Amino acid sequence: MNTPGSLLFSLAVTFGMTSLLAIGGANSTIPEMHRLAVDVHHWMSDAQFADMFAISQLSPGPNVLIVTLIGFHVAGFAGAGIATLAMCGPSAMFAYIVSNMFARAAHSPWPAIFQSALVPLSIGLMCASGYVLIGTADHSWVGYAITLLAAAAAIATRLNPLWALAIGGCLGFAGVV
Repeated sequence: MNTPGSLLFSLAVTFGMTSLLAIGGANSTIPEMHRLAVDVHHWMSDAQFADMFAISQLSPGPNVLIVTLIGFHVAGFAGAGIATLAMCGPSAMFAYIVSNMFARAAHSPWPAIFQSALVPLSIGLMCASGYVLIGTADHSWVGYAITLLAAAAAIATRLNPLWALAIGGCLGFAGVV
């Protein structure tokens, strides 16, 4: 049986470790968050995870809000606070240490090489996040088609992505998806 203390500890460990993988931001850890929250801990369903991601992206503020929503879903306000601190604390400490190291090695070529090497890693993690989210939200050919059209519009045009989101929402509300 999960006691409140064990849930809070589990949230702290889960998001503390996940924070160290957040290369490129919290959204780069979406696949791992999904795996842990849905498949390992069974805190929520695929649909609930997709809904929390959508809410976190629509809300103003940092994209790490999904962690707060998961924590709240699992253990209320205490869970929201613990999950958010666990996700932000270790990565902020690590970034502080690395930035100090970079400042001391400003004359060396290795900081630029290191940063350049992280770009493809970050892009790969973001693509993996998109792949996981497609699997959690789309379960029909219509859903997949809407996702592909929205992605194509985002890539090929300068159209604000909120238009694609609004159209998708209207289609979902109308029962098309």
